[in-house]
Amino acid sequence: MNLKTVKPGYLTIAASNFDARPMTYLEGETRLGYEPDVARAVCAKLGLEPVWFNVPWVNFYPTLAAKQCDVVWFNQAITEERRTRANFSQPYGFFDEAVLVQAKSEIYSTTDLVGLRVGGLATSTNLQLAESFGDVEIVAFPGSDRVLPEMLEALRNGEIDALVDDELVLIAAAKRDPNLRIAFTVPTQIPFGIAVHQDNLDLLRSLDDALTALIQEGKLAEIWQRWIPEKEFPIQF
Repeated sequence: MNLKTVKPGYLTIAASNFDARPMTYLEGETRLGYEPDVARAVCAKLGLEPVWFNVPWVNFYPTLAAKQCDVVWFNQAITEERRTRANFSQPYGFFDEAVLVQAKSEIYSTTDLVGLRVGGLATSTNLQLAESFGDVEIVAFPGSDRVLPEMLEALRNGEIDALVDDELVLIAAAKRDPNLRIAFTVPTQIPFGIAVHQDNLDLLRSLDDALTALIQEGKLAEIWQRWIPEKEFPIQF
């Protein structure tokens, strides 16, 4: 397959190095998690080698626009605003969001957040959700490659009262720190997709075809089960 990519034979992927397990994280120089394993399976179908490089969250789409990468593939919710800057593949998963708090807090619902400081990643669907909670003080964190540890530390130190993020990421954080707990989950079922430069329709079609094949073969469900066994695979063919 002769696909047009930034570097022939490779799929150059803009991503971040921050720990967002089970979706994606680094172990040494190796990128692990659900998304990297899906990327490897997709690339195997297309005869490409996946190559990731670290980009601050706010620079994902400028990097794509400058054609310094082929795709943005890092926890990218498919939104109407992002569709103005990139084309998106079909979803490879649907994900809920949640609110993380200190274990000792009295926060259990959105009404308990009134007047409190709610943190989240800047320009994310998570902060859009936080804004829907009503009378809360939004605290936006810029997307550095240490943004998740920074947000968790702010929560532990009381700089924020709650943190909104993808449910799976917060479940993993709460498992690692008994002083934190999930206050509640919001069943948003946000679709995640691969962002592709708007000029590269051949690559977009090929990514979609590869994802469809992985779904039909049961391979995508297998990868999901490996990394997210507590959740039912959300895509039916």
